[in-house]
Amino acid sequence: MNIFPVFIAALALFLAACAYGPAVITDETTPAELIQRAQEASDKNHYGLALEYYEALLERHSDQPDLLCAGEYEIAFIHYKQKKYPQAREEMTALLERYNTPDEELLPPQFKVLANIVLERITEKEAAKDPISDILMFFKKKDPPAEKAPAS
Repeated sequence: MNIFPVFIAALALFLAACAYGPAVITDETTPAELIQRAQEASDKNHYGLALEYYEALLERHSDQPDLLCAGEYEIAFIHYKQKKYPQAREEMTALLERYNTPDEELLPPQFKVLANIVLERITEKEAAKDPISDILMFFKKKDPPAEKAPAS
């Protein structure tokens, strides 16, 4: 048995795994670069790497409400994609609380809209897992039976 092809395959897998190592963040890395790299990692399902970039964004730019909302939303959305629904719900709710302040006009409106959509989807997915909720929803949607008029 020739082990050379096996060795080459193992080496290729090792090198591919190394290609997505820890986040590369320098002092010169801009917010746009952090977001771009995070999106690229997330698109490839490298959620840990994406979270590193978003955490760096939050850490470095906590004084900028637009970047703060973007980072918080994206982190919560990654948790949603990972089906970590309780964590995603908590994070989306915390994000929405930012919009219940006098500074709401300074915040980007799209994250409020998106967070509400994701919260609705989480509720639907959690209800779909619970067969009792499905049965209850079935009966709640039914109109009560009409009363019969007395016979004359």
